Amino acid sequence: MNSRLYLVALATALPTLLAFNTSPSSTIYNQLLALGAWGFALLVGQASLTSRTGGGPVSVVLLLLAAVALAQGGWTGGALASFSLMAAWVCFHAGRCGAWDDAPRGLALGLVIAGGAGVVIGAIQVYAPQWVDGIWIARSGYEGRAVGNLRQPNHLATWLLWAAVGWVWWGVRARWSAPKVAAGLALFTAGVVLTASRTGLYLGVPLLLLWGLFDRQLPRGARWALAATPLYALGAWLLFHGLSAAGLGAFGAEIRLDEEGAGSPSRIKILLNTWTLLQTHPWTGVGWGEFNRAWTLSVFPDRPIAFFDHSHNLPLQLLVELGWPLGLLVLGLLAWGLLLAVRAAGRAQGEGAVDRRAPLMVILIVGVHSMLEYPLWYLYFLLPTAFAWGLCVTPTEHSFGPTSSGGAALRKGLGLALLLGSAFALWEYQQVAAIYAPAEDGRSLRERIQAGQRTRLFSAQADYAAATTLVSDEGALQAAQRTAHHFIDARLLMAWAKQLHARGEADPARYLVARLREFRSREGSAWLSECETDAGLWFCQSPERAHDWRGF
Repeated sequence: MNSRLYLVALATALPTLLAFNTSPSSTIYNQLLALGAWGFALLVGQASLTSRTGGGPVSVVLLLLAAVALAQGGWTGGALASFSLMAAWVCFHAGRCGAWDDAPRGLALGLVIAGGAGVVIGAIQVYAPQWVDGIWIARSGYEGRAVGNLRQPNHLATWLLWAAVGWVWWGVRARWSAPKVAAGLALFTAGVVLTASRTGLYLGVPLLLLWGLFDRQLPRGARWALAATPLYALGAWLLFHGLSAAGLGAFGAEIRLDEEGAGSPSRIKILLNTWTLLQTHPWTGVGWGEFNRAWTLSVFPDRPIAFFDHSHNLPLQLLVELGWPLGLLVLGLLAWGLLLAVRAAGRAQGEGAVDRRAPLMVILIVGVHSMLEYPLWYLYFLLPTAFAWGLCVTPTEHSFGPTSSGGAALRKGLGLALLLGSAFALWEYQQVAAIYAPAEDGRSLRERIQAGQRTRLFSAQADYAAATTLVSDEGALQAAQRTAHHFIDARLLMAWAKQLHARGEADPARYLVARLREFRSREGSAWLSECETDAGLWFCQSPERAHDWRGF
């Protein structure tokens, strides 16, 4: 084993272990840690990025999306997304260049470490919440559900499914016995049940079953262990039900089933709304990163009441933001890249076949998750997925040329760029985090907001603070208009409407209030309740006409 195994393992697992966070983003530190850790792995690892050329459609689509994000989003709105996609491009090629040393086992080990820690953290969150401090172990905002240190049950579920893949992957290479493989699978499946993630239970667990049924290159014991995955889930359900009945912790999956059923009406509504937007903007889409703005400011009386910044479906998201021509091109390239990965995995034979097929399972699991959410918008999912995809489509060993000094220099340069980019983004974020923390340096709120607005990557978050707290300021309206390209919620809609009305734009202000009513939020309803006693207030009247969302 060489150092690359441990570097890849740490880059994979570390971002999922960090619980500490500061407002306004609960996951930014995890994402920047992922970026920096993968950069460090490349900087000090041993591989060349030029001896194995090409990359095909996946490489092209990552570069294309990076260019689109920067071109349409600009420096403030698109730079971070563009840099993230470039980081994925680097990790994809790093995977292609590391498939014949210990890099595959490094990814497997990282997945297992992340999953093992996730099970422990999740069990503490559900059964020993008094141990949760918010610093080392994140607090769960969901009764009886494990969320891990990423604070999202579906995210933890996908990581646990990945860990199950990593466990089988490592076990096959280490020639583990069937009971040992089954024990790990049972543990990780129990963790999925504890998250109460419908995506994990209804779609992820069956993928593990199908892997066991159809992959004839796996040892028989591993195949039987995978085929029994639904039984592990059933056993875990009965165990947690019994513990709940005995008064030992709540069982979130049963609570959720009783309250919400097996479906998700809000997701169906957002998909229908997105389809309507796509029909309205078929050729060029609404623009990269503009979904939330376009959806929020368009008329949707039947909209889900949550404020969504994503359509919760990867193909539909790409189509609605890019339009049919460019969106279909991107989806076609991704489908081609997936086909190449499936073909390479299908052709793999012998003990080494698992080094192609396990990474393919990583891609399929996060791909299924992406049909119902947007995990790949988070770097701790995107970068391991890109690396796994690179492992899938790496050329065969005999086709490699010798590692060149130029390739090593390129690898180190790109690794350093990721590391420095992560450090710069962290420094910039601290300027914005200071807005939401108690002042320790004597600066006023206004001064801290202005410092945040001068950042290159996170000025939108500072603009949000300016628009919603400095409502009467001269620049508050401009701040609202800028931050609306990032995310719109009830507080911003109310502040924005008030600022427009104060400037004499009464009808656009009432149009924003009409959109606020559609969301039926607690904050909005409290403000609009004044109309019950005084219907003559300006915000109680309907707008005279509809306004195009782009006009705002």
